[in-house]
Amino acid sequence: MSAPAAPRPSLPTPSPTAAEAAATATAPVSASAAVTTAATRRRGLLDWRVRFAILSVIWGFSFLLIKVGTEAYAPFQVALGRVLFGALALLAVLMVRREPLPRGLRTWGHLTVAALLLNTAPFSLFAYAELSIPSSLAGICNATSPLWGMALSLVALSEDRPTRRRFAGLGLGFLGVLTVLGAWHGFSGVDAKGTAFALLASLCYPVGWIYVRRTLAGTPGSPVALTGGQLLVSTFQLALVSALFTSAPASFPLWPTLSVIALGALGTGMALQMQYGLVTEVGPTTAQMVTYFIPVIATTAGVLVLGEQLSWNTPVGAAIVLAGAALTQTRPAPGKPA
Repeated sequence: MSAPAAPRPSLPTPSPTAAEAAATATAPVSASAAVTTAATRRRGLLDWRVRFAILSVIWGFSFLLIKVGTEAYAPFQVALGRVLFGALALLAVLMVRREPLPRGLRTWGHLTVAALLLNTAPFSLFAYAELSIPSSLAGICNATSPLWGMALSLVALSEDRPTRRRFAGLGLGFLGVLTVLGAWHGFSGVDAKGTAFALLASLCYPVGWIYVRRTLAGTPGSPVALTGGQLLVSTFQLALVSALFTSAPASFPLWPTLSVIALGALGTGMALQMQYGLVTEVGPTTAQMVTYFIPVIATTAGVLVLGEQLSWNTPVGAAIVLAGAALTQTRPAPGKPA
């Protein structure tokens, strides 16, 4: 999902690709009034179910856009374009609303770490992963973020200990990962390096979310301002890395270029705006369900648009992963002990 800053603990999501999805878990509580006002203005224009469907499609197609982008650009350059155009989209929103960027060295210091964990690292890793694995597999790996998040909560968040049901979901989810990868065949036919990159990218999101939760919760500023600042920092980080490790593109082919622009402007800019509104209008529990549609759409797009091969264990394993992820997000009923 994934690019914001101060977390709303009830929304532990992956990403969209997932920094974007993960990012939406970080809307600061102090900015809820501003988000509510914006959501109220949009509510009469477009039903939340329509926006939910659009958001699912945008984030589901993100992995296809990454794949197309890497046909002409180096992975670091794809990630750079993604955060650059995402930042420009959010800065345009801030200009229209006449909202300032975050202030204070402490806030920008934490945003620098958050940008590395929620944008720079995972976006680059997913782009490198898709050099050697299908976009559908990358989308399924992205769905493991809630599983990594619950595993990390065992040691990092003492106030968020898992129930037996959530622990079972963790085991079920990773069984789904083994099914997707065809473990009984010795993982033959699966590029180990690319898959490891995609899983590592998915791990970055909950690590970033935990960091943000501990350092930026309650930070003054709207979600858009904090996210825009974070994306700006990530843009500088990736510009530096790209200058050091890649050469400038010799040309700018149409479809890869449009893919990178759409990945940033739509997948990070417009999509985050829609997600903030959904969280306010229908609540984080319903809004985070978009996470479970992303791998379905990513797989469908990869097969139908890119002609990627699909064996039976891929959709079956993906369904198991999503079932496990859903279990890890359950909470005990009021009055019942965890």
